[in-house]
Amino acid sequence: MTLRRKRIKVLVVDDSSMFRQLLTNVLSTDEDIEVVGAAAGAAEARAMMSLHRPDVITLDLEMPGENGLDLLKDYMAKTPVGTLVISAHTQRGASMTIKALEAGAVDVIDKSLLSLGDRSETGNVCSVVRRVRAASMARVSKSGATVAASPAPMFKGVADDWVVAIGSSTGGVQALTVLLPVFPEDCPATVIVQHMPEGFTAAFAKRLNTLCKCEVKEAEDGDQLRSGLVLIAPGGDRHMSVEKKHSGLYVRLTEGEHVCFSRPSVDVLFKSLAETCGNSLSAAILTGMGRDGAEGLLNIRRAGGRTFTQDEPTSEVYGMPARAWENGASEAQVPLSNISKTLLGSVGTKPAPHSTRTGGIALSQS
Repeated sequence: MTLRRKRIKVLVVDDSSMFRQLLTNVLSTDEDIEVVGAAAGAAEARAMMSLHRPDVITLDLEMPGENGLDLLKDYMAKTPVGTLVISAHTQRGASMTIKALEAGAVDVIDKSLLSLGDRSETGNVCSVVRRVRAASMARVSKSGATVAASPAPMFKGVADDWVVAIGSSTGGVQALTVLLPVFPEDCPATVIVQHMPEGFTAAFAKRLNTLCKCEVKEAEDGDQLRSGLVLIAPGGDRHMSVEKKHSGLYVRLTEGEHVCFSRPSVDVLFKSLAETCGNSLSAAILTGMGRDGAEGLLNIRRAGGRTFTQDEPTSEVYGMPARAWENGASEAQVPLSNISKTLLGSVGTKPAPHSTRTGGIALSQS
């Protein structure tokens, strides 16, 4: 007798009947996903949540009456559920989405892309299914359960020729919101790939810029890396890499195929940094599904850079950090609260002798 695999129960919440049906059809293409309900508003959603106990909720934020953001905050404070925000690619939609991700939603899907129906391996249909799977595995916690980052160390002039690089995906918005406000005004040049759709990274960068002592902005082609500046790769159809010119390090945004189902890809950024920065580099992979960044982080470690991964207990989805840990790319697994301190404390240092071998250590929370 073959045991039937437990299906992922999904509740679709959207005020548009056409979109509810579209998303239901998309999700029904995967035999491991069961759409248990489709709600047109907050009151109906609450009733269906109580009845069906969904594993994942896809949530439209802009609904008449009680909006999706208020609904999200309410149920995340009581009975947290892995939530995918379905958002319009507008300035208002992007701003609300960042607030929703900070409130506990795990990922975002650009609403305009779903109607395209691309069923290729890297297309929109498969992307939605992958995100639902990731949301079902996410460690969601009640809103208000915040993580405080350890204080960052002071710099002594070694930051000018050092680069910090970070890669993250599912759960990364919350993680970066913990990490970056600890960075000092004179932090090393920092480059980040956070998997998000086009348009949403700009809103995220603006939000971080209001929270941080250093400057944070969405990267543009030709931007020069410098101390005190954090650059976030724009979501969409381009990869971000770093190239060296006689006057310094510069961002390159280039078209290319998806790498590890992602564009921009952490691997693309990390591999370019391994070549351009070598051992003047500290890098970390944070929470996220898949394996993007594992190979690039290994390149950085082999080049003599410092390499770290977020540990399993504090990762919302322990996928990307796990792959990098398993392949020996990471010196140490670090809890979220200590990653800023660990990254910045490694500036200007060399890996310990044992760290040049495959494998690493787990750093306990302090």
